[in-house]
Amino acid sequence: MNRAEYTAWLKNTYSAEGERLFSRYPDFLVFRHGGNRKWFAVIMDLPHKNLGLDGAGKISVVNLKCDPRLIASFREEAGIYPGWHMNKAHWLSVSLEGGVKEDLLRFLTDMSYERTKK
Repeated sequence: MNRAEYTAWLKNTYSAEGERLFSRYPDFLVFRHGGNRKWFAVIMDLPHKNLGLDGAGKISVVNLKCDPRLIASFREEAGIYPGWHMNKAHWLSVSLEGGVKEDLLRFLTDMSYERTKK
């Protein structure tokens, strides 16, 4: 699922609109719960180096909150990295450029939504 497809899926599944909160980073989209306004997904285009990847390009990722007991096993999957600019014990950065199966991306998003709901 690419960035555009994932953004549309978030809107349809969670009735959440992406917000551009950072004028310095216009490609960052924050998705929040309607009631408590907590973030459950943050879509970003990051330089490869921010995730420890080779090359000078950028990669589209989404930051998602994860159960800390499961986070290490998910990080072993291709396309899943420690949460960039977040608490790495609780957040993952997941590639939106292929490599991560759609059902896993949806599962991780559901987990993030549930973990940030209260």
